[in-house]
Amino acid sequence: MRTPDRKTAEVRHLLEGGPHPAVPAELAAQAAELGLRMLHRRRVVRRTLWLLLAVAVIVFLVWASIAQPWVAPPSTVTPPVDGL
Repeated sequence: MRTPDRKTAEVRHLLEGGPHPAVPAELAAQAAELGLRMLHRRRVVRRTLWLLLAVAVIVFLVWASIAQPWVAPPSTVTPPVDGL
């Protein structure tokens, strides 16, 4: 048998054979609660990251308006004097 056929046969054998184990009654409620906690945590993290991004943009804009990095720095070399 090829590998996928063997795996398929094993899965069919497990599904068709005997009674399945009992599932706890509170499992669905626990899974739903865990899912809600995960969604809440993701929402908080996402909002925090957006807030940090907004703060970073504001800080950059304030810095750029004060430092004006697009303006050329003043020259430190004096031009030669020819008129003397």
